[in-house]
Amino acid sequence: MPKPNYSFEKRQRELAKKQKKADKLAEKSARKEHGQEDAVSAEAPDTDAADTPPPPPAV
Repeated sequence: MPKPNYSFEKRQRELAKKQKKADKLAEKSARKEHGQEDAVSAEAPDTDAADTPPPPPAV
């Protein structure tokens, strides 16, 4: 029976961990970019409302 190659198994685990970390980072950055787009579109109506003059005070 052949002797197990523990260094190969360890390297495969390290590569899998590195790939998983890269995937999570890519997903996180995509989520962050998507969130910024939503925030920009949500801010657009607010800036329009800020540009209009306030109504005159009721006397």
